[in-house]
Amino acid sequence: MNMADAVATPTTPVPSHTSAPRPPALRADALGKRVALPSGELVILQDVGFAIAPGDVVAIVGASGSGKSTLLSLLAGLDTPSDGGVEIDGDVISTLDEDGRAKVRGDKVGFVFQNFQLLPSLTALENVMLPLELRGDADAESPARAMLQKVGLGERLHHYPKQLSGGEQQRVALARAFVTTPSLLFADEPTGNLDTHTGQAIIELLFAMNADAGTTLVLVTHDDHLAERCRHVLRLDSGRLVADERR
Repeated sequence: MNMADAVATPTTPVPSHTSAPRPPALRADALGKRVALPSGELVILQDVGFAIAPGDVVAIVGASGSGKSTLLSLLAGLDTPSDGGVEIDGDVISTLDEDGRAKVRGDKVGFVFQNFQLLPSLTALENVMLPLELRGDADAESPARAMLQKVGLGERLHHYPKQLSGGEQQRVALARAFVTTPSLLFADEPTGNLDTHTGQAIIELLFAMNADAGTTLVLVTHDDHLAERCRHVLRLDSGRLVADERR
């Protein structure tokens, strides 16, 4: 008999290649926000909880005063909750100080605002370069130029915001939001200051850029037609989450 056959060969466990499930891109856990007023305490949000999957496209909808913008501020780490917590990619941000939250925003989050929030003293190119410079990137100009070209403003690099139309300013804002390659993008009424035709063009560009980058998109809107284009809709009413709809 062959000696090799006589020696028992120990069995080696086959390593499992099953990876752990990814955490939600964003999670809100029993979020609440209260503010003290001379007349008493005002409850803005109460017991709001949900999870958003990586790559999801989500609309937060509700009537004026329902708490949409406050919720967005809490989710983005621009404000801290009175109750509950917020996680981005599994990291709890609601317990971080402002410096810690700012670092998370710089690394993972992009923003598009209704009123554009461009710095009037900076050109389009400089506005888009700014978040890269704040993050400490060695080369901010090349990616900023490329992103402005992508949004159709390659010939407007050195124009200041006052020299641009509203639609062009929002394109600069889109370029600034995507230039850091964020994993999560917040948009607060991104077409609120634009006419219908321009707003539609901006939404098409936003959705196309988001799909290309694979970003998780969370937008606040009062536009039901825009919400219908989203795979996931969160409905607020008087500070409470009344519906969590997935299509």
